Amino acid sequence: MILDAAHSCLLVVDMQEKLLKTMSARQRLEDNCRRLVKGAGLLNVPIVPSEQYPKGLGLTAPELAIAESPVVKMTFSCAGVADYMSRLIAHGRTQMVITGIEAHVCVLQTALDLKTAGYPCAVVSDAVSARSARNHRLACARMRDHGIDIVTTEMVLFEWIRTAEHPIFKEISALVK
Repeated sequence: MILDAAHSCLLVVDMQEKLLKTMSARQRLEDNCRRLVKGAGLLNVPIVPSEQYPKGLGLTAPELAIAESPVVKMTFSCAGVADYMSRLIAHGRTQMVITGIEAHVCVLQTALDLKTAGYPCAVVSDAVSARSARNHRLACARMRDHGIDIVTTEMVLFEWIRTAEHPIFKEISALVK
């Protein structure tokens, strides 16, 4: 599957302050999530964020500058929340690009549930993390084994524009530098 901005929705799973502090490769995670959020904004790709138990885990990191209000959840899978699924369906997009934490829990369960529900998913490996690199690696391998595309931030951004002739090529190119 080649990602298409007109068909994509960016899912930002539980990028909350308290969780972020414990993540492996935290700076890479934050930088790449920020790039994807900016790229999605430039290309009118809808963003649907979530927060896992914000009372205990805090709010979405403000430095990500996500304007959309998050769906609050207690289930690990975003797909287990009716409000979340209603928002996805309302956007009318068919490709789910998934970022966030933790790779082996909420990201994994969300991707598997969405794939089962018929949505092609791409998990952005350098924009997801876990407390341990091992859990990140195993989660990506498991998702790939279940037919979920494992991609990078640059893959997503350049697939979304497809050509160096795209009107915002320079802005996208600057995001990855």
